[in-house]
Amino acid sequence: MALYTISEVAELCEINPVTLRAWQRRYGLLKPQRSEGGHRQFNEQDVARIHTIISWMERGVPVSQIKPLLDNPTAIEHDINWNGLQQQLQALLHIPAPAKLRSCLFEQGREYPPQILINHVLRPLRMQLFGPHELFQALRALLDGIIIEYATFCMNSSRKKAGKTALLLGWGKNDPIELWMHAIVLAKAGMHLDILPEALEHPPLSLFKADRYFIATEGSLNTYRRKQLAAWRLTGLDITLVGSTALLAEHVEHNNGNV
Repeated sequence: MALYTISEVAELCEINPVTLRAWQRRYGLLKPQRSEGGHRQFNEQDVARIHTIISWMERGVPVSQIKPLLDNPTAIEHDINWNGLQQQLQALLHIPAPAKLRSCLFEQGREYPPQILINHVLRPLRMQLFGPHELFQALRALLDGIIIEYATFCMNSSRKKAGKTALLLGWGKNDPIELWMHAIVLAKAGMHLDILPEALEHPPLSLFKADRYFIATEGSLNTYRRKQLAAWRLTGLDITLVGSTALLAEHVEHNNGNV
């Protein structure tokens, strides 16, 4: 039976090793074996269990309520209402109560994987606050500031442990808060992240030295950008596009090139 280190499982399941340790120590969700040297070793059943945990979290169940579901999936027959979590933050925005809002967001960040929190809570909540009314603009600005603060917290926390260096930047016009939400995901994945928060039309990647480069761009890549991306990669830069539309566009271009 194959055995995996915690780093290998973290990469396989796209979960921060710190999160896996918390699931074991704090919530008792995992019971990995130990090597003779005392290191955690995960088998295929452990990996399947991790995927099950993630699936429950994607349905909105807090990590603190998942343990009974692993042995008895009918223990909780209803999913957590994502609208309820959005409304919890929204209520704190409308008071407004910045300190409580900050505390609530940080707590949700401990309960849920970052991409799940972003997709089901932060993005929908921000969409609800878009509009010409100055009150909505002010409340969205307050939320955005706390999202940036949480992203910075995640980045600083990641740098306290071993990890690869990475540069995150926006290419062309992007929602700047989307860039900071990408930063949350990457930092939670263990990257030692630096961020260029201003969108750039012609980013000078050669100026920066990093193990990996993450570029946020919306929509399909035009001819110039496809050529520039290929040129960067030919120099040996490890570049990943972030943003669903950008990744889809690159995937289509790759497949078309192989026809």
